[in-house]
Amino acid sequence: MSAGSVDWTPTALPALYDVRVGHTRSHPLRNSFEYGGYLWVVDLDDLPRLPRGLGWAARFDAADHLGDPASSIKENVVRFAALHGVGDVARVVMMANARSGPHVFNPLSTHWCYRADGSLACIVAEVHNTYGERHAYLLHPDDAGRAEAEKDFYVSPFNTVDGRYLMRFTGPGDRLHVTMALQVGGRTPFVATLRGRARRASTAAVVRTISRWPLMSLWVAVLIRWQGIRLWARRLPVVPRPPHDPPAGVVANTPRQQHSLQTIEDRS
Repeated sequence: MSAGSVDWTPTALPALYDVRVGHTRSHPLRNSFEYGGYLWVVDLDDLPRLPRGLGWAARFDAADHLGDPASSIKENVVRFAALHGVGDVARVVMMANARSGPHVFNPLSTHWCYRADGSLACIVAEVHNTYGERHAYLLHPDDAGRAEAEKDFYVSPFNTVDGRYLMRFTGPGDRLHVTMALQVGGRTPFVATLRGRARRASTAAVVRTISRWPLMSLWVAVLIRWQGIRLWARRLPVVPRPPHDPPAGVVANTPRQQHSLQTIEDRS
């Protein structure tokens, strides 16, 4: 591995990552916020099994991710990669919120896809919006972890489906860093960042974490809505949501209702 190149080797799994997530909007008005929380990083061949009585706190269901809900998450990621030209995926490591109680919401689920020899074959970045829709991008990061993709999915009610994502990933090691910057017409109106540090997902660690952050993904969904309401109140125009045509291997709409909060689009 050359100097400055990314080490894609996963940390010991399953792991909990203490994370800080930041969003910065610079055009047409400025708005920034940051929140803390946690995410799981798991090997899709060896999903965590919590002790009796804790199963409600962390479930990983295929219905909450891309593909056929009757298959496993790994089978669906491998199938998606194959449909988009990567046919040598042997192992998949996923970073995501787990389903906690009746709720799950993942603005971004990251799937690091490895070949049998341990080298990185691709990354599948799976995106959900607050309208119950999902999309996925197959990425080929360079040695520095940089990747690009045309924006094809309506996420924020204040942005059109225009522009290009400039992304950067580290591997799911002891420390993790993900950046997604949206470029539109020579501007960078939006940047999202995620920084995390891994901890072993022991039973004691899980209990401490869910005690501190109960219903984590519901908190994320509410926070995103609250920030949207603030932008709407500042008269940032809402962009109509176009019909979504997902790529092959992605179900158009999530089969479960993510939450019942009224959308910004409905409020405008």
